[in-house]
Amino acid sequence: MLKVGVVGTGGIFKWAHLPGWLSVKEAEIVAFCDAFPGAAEAVAKDYPGTKAYTDYREMIADPSIDIIGISTPNLFHSEIAIAALRQGKHVFCEKPDAVNPVEAQKMADAARETGKVLMTMRNNRFSSEAQFVKRLAEQGKLGDLYMGRCGWIRRRGIPGRGGWFTTKELSGGGPLIDLGVHMIDLAMWIGGNPKPVTVSGSTYRKFADRPDASGNVPAGTFDVEDLAAGFIRFDNGASLQIEFSWASNVAAEQKFLEWRGTEGGFSLINDKLNLFTETDGVLLDQQPHLETAQLPQHTANIRHFVEVVLGREQPIITPDQGVDMIKILSAIYESAELGREVRL
Repeated sequence: MLKVGVVGTGGIFKWAHLPGWLSVKEAEIVAFCDAFPGAAEAVAKDYPGTKAYTDYREMIADPSIDIIGISTPNLFHSEIAIAALRQGKHVFCEKPDAVNPVEAQKMADAARETGKVLMTMRNNRFSSEAQFVKRLAEQGKLGDLYMGRCGWIRRRGIPGRGGWFTTKELSGGGPLIDLGVHMIDLAMWIGGNPKPVTVSGSTYRKFADRPDASGNVPAGTFDVEDLAAGFIRFDNGASLQIEFSWASNVAAEQKFLEWRGTEGGFSLINDKLNLFTETDGVLLDQQPHLETAQLPQHTANIRHFVEVVLGREQPIITPDQGVDMIKILSAIYESAELGREVRL
C-alpha cells in the first residue's frame, strides 16, 4: 500500500485529486497539509487516522510516506516537488509544472537524479476522444500533422478574482498558464510531442478594471492578462495557433483543438470529435461514436501515475514535456512584452 501525503487542500484537491486518490486501491492518503491554519485539520477529521500539517517540510520528512500530491497555488509547485523528490518521495503535481522554465528544469533534474517518478496533471489526455485520435495519429491514419489550432475562450469566467489566480506572483500568469497548459499539451501530445522552436504572442488585460453591475470595480489584485494569443513553430515543421481567455466578447465559451494532416484532420470542440478525410476522391466527415470514459479524467491520470510508480506502466507524461510546456508559456509572455518573435 502506497502512503500518500497531500499538500494543498483547496477546491482543485477536493473535486479533482481527492476522488482520484480514493479510487486507487493500492494507495491511501495518510496526511494532509495546508498553509492556512485549520484547513488540513478540517479535511483530516473526515479520514480517521490521518495527520494534519501546516508545514509541508514536516510532512515530507515522514519516512513512511511514499507519494506527495501537490495542489497548491502555482508558485509553490516546484519548491515542494523538489524538496519531496530529494526526500525520496514520488510526486504528483497539479498543473502547471512551475511558473518559469528554470524551476521546471530544476524539477525535472531532481526527478532524474533521485530516480523518483514526477508527473504533472494532464487530465485532458485521458478523455475517450483524445485517446482515440491519438491512436489514429500513431497509426499514421492522419498522415503528417502540420498545422494546428487550439484554445479555450470564455465569454466571462475569471476564476477567483482578487485571489491567487489573478495575482501574477502566485500564479505566473492568467488564462495562458491556467487554460493554455491543457490545450497546448493536448495538441503537442497528439502531434507526437515535437520540440518548440519559436513563439510569437500577444496578451491583453481589458476586463480587470471593468465595473460590476453595481458600478464598482471589484477589489483585489488583478495583474495578469485576461486574453492571450500566439503562434508556435516546432522542430518538425508543424505550427500551432493558440488563443486563451477568461473574458472576451464571443458568442459562448469554447474549448477546441484542431489538427490538419496530409491524410486527414480532426476537430475536437467542447469534447465533440469530428474527423475529416477523403476516400476515392470523395470528402468524408465522420463523427465517431465513442463510449464515455469509465473514469473521470483526473482520476484516470492519478491512476496512471500510480501504475507508473508500481512499475506496471510506462509514463505517457514526462518531466521533459513539462519543461517544454513552461518554456512555451514563458516565451509567449516574453514575446508579448517585447513585441517580436522569441526563439527558444
